[in-house]
Amino acid sequence: MLTVTGVRKSYGKRSVLRGVDLAVGRGEVVGVVGENGAGKTTLLRILCGQLRADAGSVELSGRLGYCPQNPVLNEDLTVDQHLRYFQIAYRLPHLRRADELIEQLGFGDYRGAAVKDLSGGTRQKVNLVLALMHDPAVVLLDEPYQGFDWETYLRFWDIAAALREAGRAVLVISHLAYDSVRLDTTHRLRGGVLTHAVAVA
Repeated sequence: MLTVTGVRKSYGKRSVLRGVDLAVGRGEVVGVVGENGAGKTTLLRILCGQLRADAGSVELSGRLGYCPQNPVLNEDLTVDQHLRYFQIAYRLPHLRRADELIEQLGFGDYRGAAVKDLSGGTRQKVNLVLALMHDPAVVLLDEPYQGFDWETYLRFWDIAAALREAGRAVLVISHLAYDSVRLDTTHRLRGGVLTHAVAVA
């Protein structure tokens, strides 16, 4: 459902991605880990179409959901106003999926609050709901649980497991390798290429 072949990207003379190959199939939760500055966010921005690669190709099958590392939210709008705007953008007839996710993540009491009054963790919850509320076939998540407490972190992985069971293709970007036990496959981005793929039982 997601196939990446030979993707390269440089900024001036600095080569960030040197030929990335990656495949994420239906019902897979795949991780890409790497140190800060390794090029993880650059790769994700190319996959979602925000950034043009210098070379290589990206093939996606189905609707895309993208959760960036830094929430892109309007400080003055409420959570419900964000949901309404994205409902229109996604052309959704209802908000049932968003309602389910909000219940799972436990922030229903904040739906009427402006983003500027939310904690960083709650903003990230809103960010995640906006990425998933249209039930995308391919999900790209950049440090998706940043700012989450332990309980919410576990709920996130429950959501990821449900996406797997529903046949979605999920790519999780992180600088933390300990999440590998929750992933089907883990890749390390190092030196501009993905190496040391590890299959997780």
